[in-house]
Amino acid sequence: MTLTAQPEPVAGPGPARAGRREWTALGVLMLPLLLVSMDVSVLYFAIPSISADLRPGATGQLWILDIYGFVLAGLLVTMGALGDRIGRRKVLLGGAALFGVASVAAAYAQSPGALIGARALLGIAGACLMPATLALIRVLFADPAQRAKAVTLWTSVMASGIALGPVVSGALVEHFWWGSVFLVNLPAMALLLVLGPLLLPESTGAVTGRFDVLSAALSLGALLPLIHGVKELAEDGWAPLPAGGAAVGLLVGLLFVRRQARLAHPMVDLALLRNRAYGGSVLANLLAMAATVGFAVFLTQYLQSVLGQSPLEAALWSLVPTAGVLAAAPTAAALARKTDRAYVMAGGFLVAAAGFARLAGIDRATPLWVVIVGSAVYAGGLVSAMTLANELALGAAPPERAGSAAAVLESGAELGGALGMALLGTLGAAVYTGAMPADAPTAARETLGGALTAGPSVLDAARTAFVDAMGAVSVGAGVLMVASAALSLALLRRAGA
Repeated sequence: MTLTAQPEPVAGPGPARAGRREWTALGVLMLPLLLVSMDVSVLYFAIPSISADLRPGATGQLWILDIYGFVLAGLLVTMGALGDRIGRRKVLLGGAALFGVASVAAAYAQSPGALIGARALLGIAGACLMPATLALIRVLFADPAQRAKAVTLWTSVMASGIALGPVVSGALVEHFWWGSVFLVNLPAMALLLVLGPLLLPESTGAVTGRFDVLSAALSLGALLPLIHGVKELAEDGWAPLPAGGAAVGLLVGLLFVRRQARLAHPMVDLALLRNRAYGGSVLANLLAMAATVGFAVFLTQYLQSVLGQSPLEAALWSLVPTAGVLAAAPTAAALARKTDRAYVMAGGFLVAAAGFARLAGIDRATPLWVVIVGSAVYAGGLVSAMTLANELALGAAPPERAGSAAAVLESGAELGGALGMALLGTLGAAVYTGAMPADAPTAARETLGGALTAGPSVLDAARTAFVDAMGAVSVGAGVLMVASAALSLALLRRAGA
């Protein structure tokens, strides 16, 4: 039986308001979103146990860590468009079932190849789940004010899941074997499969025509090598293979865009991207993720390699800034109901810039609480801007395109994270190398990790150089946030009117 949403009617004109059923359904949608976002980072503490048990090589270990995110990013657009055609609830529940099966396969993998394959299946399932959750919010909440609250929760849960992943994995691996980090997915996915058909309406767009398999292949062929290439360049510096991969991704992306322009029923509506409210929001989201991911890499290393915290201790401290997120995102959503969203988004970016400005002035003697407060300020400002960008983009997308619109928005965020690692990572690496003594060992001059096995004097110099590099990255992120505020005002003023 196909269910349809039954919002409670209200007096007067305007969209019907959602009732208890819709809000309960939203709670159900948060289950897969939390787990999909957690799985991006859930192996951080489990990988040593996996390496001791399965003994993957260096390349195999990297693929165990990265294949999930690459497949997820590469298939978002495809799965979002598929949901628009065959039904978002169908894609969501199919993704939940696959996520459960793949979690069991990953937990009991007996070889590196088996675990890599299971993680790839998890990426496919995650690509089914993420656009469907956001698209169904567009269906469940017709009232803009209620939809803004729902999207605020969606963004907060997604950000919290990424931060929570290392903590969950650290706690589980401390008491159980490494496969437990995957089995934790099963109860939530089972609950979704039971409650989803009862609470979630089936919805399809008015998109007709056959599903274009070639467009799906071009989408995957563009995003996968582009994001992988940029990430590799950020981590290892210039190399022909990742640079060539990124170039191939760009070329295939151009072919994808050309095909969409010629199709009567394209996978991605290019006219929607030209809409200021939608296209500007995608760009704002991309820039916010660039700063978030680009700086987070340095903060994690600072806590562990400069302050000497254990991985679990560093993960717990990294959770503290989410308090700024939980406080700032609802405040921004409330302000956006009273004034133009563009001003509130610009304010969020400027708050983030202020947080980065404080972090730019730290040194080895700076107390940890100052770093945590500065991180909470920038995180709160960034997630506020991202929440409003998500809500504005979702409201600008026609309901029949909700799945593909959500997928493009999320793909932009994935690309933004990779670009942030590349741009800010390159800046930090240059400052670190320049601040190291010329007579330091080559490995120590390249990375802080390379200095950990050097002598005490070299390690002390490396920690000082890393803090200098972190300050430079903060300056770069702050400048990016000021530019993002200006772009928000230029592109999005009165865009949601």
